[in-house]
Amino acid sequence: MYHFRQYIFLRPTSTVRAFHQIVSNTLISENSSSPFKLPPRKSTMKTKLVSIDPNSFSFVDGLEDPTFTTTDPNAEKILSKAALLLKNNQVVAIPTETVYGLAANALNTRGILQIYATKNRPADNPLIVHVSSLKMLRSLLMNEEIPQIYHSVIHKFWPGPLTILFPKSSLIPSEITCNQETVAIRFPSHPIARALISVCKFPLAAPSANVSGRPSPTLASHVMDDLNGKIPMIIDGGQCSFGVESTVLDGLHVHGPVILRPGGVTYEALISIPEMSGLRVYKKDFVDKDLEATPTTPGMKYRHYSPNAQVILLEGNDVHNIRKLVESEVANAVKSGNKKIGILRTTGVSDVQGECHTQEVGNGIEDMDNVTTSHETIEYILGNAERPQQVAQELFKGLRYLDEQKADCIIVEGVSEAYEGLAVMNRLRKAATRIVT
Repeated sequence: MYHFRQYIFLRPTSTVRAFHQIVSNTLISENSSSPFKLPPRKSTMKTKLVSIDPNSFSFVDGLEDPTFTTTDPNAEKILSKAALLLKNNQVVAIPTETVYGLAANALNTRGILQIYATKNRPADNPLIVHVSSLKMLRSLLMNEEIPQIYHSVIHKFWPGPLTILFPKSSLIPSEITCNQETVAIRFPSHPIARALISVCKFPLAAPSANVSGRPSPTLASHVMDDLNGKIPMIIDGGQCSFGVESTVLDGLHVHGPVILRPGGVTYEALISIPEMSGLRVYKKDFVDKDLEATPTTPGMKYRHYSPNAQVILLEGNDVHNIRKLVESEVANAVKSGNKKIGILRTTGVSDVQGECHTQEVGNGIEDMDNVTTSHETIEYILGNAERPQQVAQELFKGLRYLDEQKADCIIVEGVSEAYEGLAVMNRLRKAATRIVT
């Protein structure tokens, strides 16, 4: 029986902390199949945090070669400074609709290698290229042609959180694709990302702006937590609207179109396109050991999205059963000596999304030696499980918050794999230390 001594309500906050410089000047990963020589890196630099109003932008002239205007008086100056850094082969953290990205010139090897070095990213983990127009897209493709199978998909879902695999042109450096013949490209919908690429006049490679393996950043403060002192600039554009990375689509797969990574564009939305008939999902509908060994897109080979605490994922759709599993896992965690236990709740219908509850519990749980123990639980409300887009938006934010609270373990209530739930469960399974079904 639980006896509550304290019950308070908190709003998630983020602390800013500097991490030590990582990555040497020689190897990105000792496990990498093709280590690259990295450019010399300076010691700790000053990271400048600047803000732009994403709602200040307007785009015209369609997708072929759009132009933009902005009412934010600081936007053009900030974008120009960011573009100059990128032209000089440095990296800049930028907001996108999915997560914050660590951007570099996608056509310059030195800039690309700065991404790998800053993130401590394995050298055989490909990067996604971001464009701001269909004109720019064509310049990156073999014969400058968009495959017919993608025409309807692009028309419906771009700009947006959908990455597509294309046959690449010789403009794409091998460090982007890890020597693959295809390149992953997307046209982001976030106004700041679109505008910056337009100002640069070259595409940007932009994986998540975090230390590799950590939960992806959905706030500028998350980027500062991981990369303060390692990069020159972070552009703050507010919270990311989707909260998980883009869907990756391979329409040229030998056995028909496949989703290699679920994300912001759902399976249900893609299957509505006639050309996507027979669409399958990697790991759910099929597996390919060769593809996993030499991935064509990020998110397929390595463990990702992991906080410092161990993560226990509870799978199942029965609300009452999940709640019983939570109680059981809390008891197990206490018996194992954990004093602070985080819970990511996804089943609350009346709870407020993004809200936290802290409880100090004691005098009611006994360990196996009949010694009374006490512990603290911190609940973070992701949102209604029947609205998986809410859960997706708060997922990484919740994991990071519980890490900041120094939870010893994090228990997560799973969701149905319908719609955005497929992406949520994909991320949670990769983050999980243990899965309970």
